[in-house]
Amino acid sequence: MSQFENVTVLHKANVYFDGKVTSHTVVFPDGSKKTLGVMLPGQFEFNTDSSEIMKFLSGDLLALLPGETEWKPFSGGTQFDVPANSKFKVDVKSITSYICSFG
Repeated sequence: MSQFENVTVLHKANVYFDGKVTSHTVVFPDGSKKTLGVMLPGQFEFNTDSSEIMKFLSGDLLALLPGETEWKPFSGGTQFDVPANSKFKVDVKSITSYICSFG
C-alpha cells in the first residue's frame, strides 16, 4: 500500500529524542490509528501501551525486541510486532521511515 484513503492526519507532530524521531497520527474512518514517521540515525528505547506493529518503508536498523537477547536487522519492507506494556530498542543506521499500527 503506497497511500491511505479517506483518513484524517493530525497536525500536531509527535516529536521524541530531541527531534530525532518524529511522526504524525493518521486516523481511519473506523477510528483506528497509525503513526507515520521518520527516525534519524541513533539509539532509542520505546515503551508500548498497546501492542504495535512496526512496518519499515525504507532505511536500516537493528532492533532488540522484548524477551530477546540478540539485536535483529530490519530494513524497508520488513516489520516486527511488539506486545502491549513492553519496551524495545532500536539502533537506526540510516534515515528510516515507518508506519506504526496499534493493537
